[in-house]
Amino acid sequence: MQKFSDILLTLDDASHVVRIELYHQDGSAAGVIENKPGSQGSIKVYYHLARMYGEISLDAAVEGLSLYAEHTEDAENCPGKHPNVDRLLNILENEQPLKVKVTEV
Repeated sequence: MQKFSDILLTLDDASHVVRIELYHQDGSAAGVIENKPGSQGSIKVYYHLARMYGEISLDAAVEGLSLYAEHTEDAENCPGKHPNVDRLLNILENEQPLKVKVTEV
């Protein structure tokens, strides 16, 4: 299995992304990912998924979980430790996609 750090090198640059806001289909807030230390990998993953799928759909969640590599298994074993991975796991369970708003510099 590839490591998350290696996978990040294959994704498009997202340094221009300030934040990614996620919304449920009814418009209620589902979360925010800020471009700051500790979240920059998630910014790259979610930015990639938003560009490829237009939203965080079931297919996007499946791809995202593969991109998170070893963090996906850790999130499954330790719920709450990786909230951005948990969000993708929740999409697999409830099959409710999330809308995405990307704020760029």
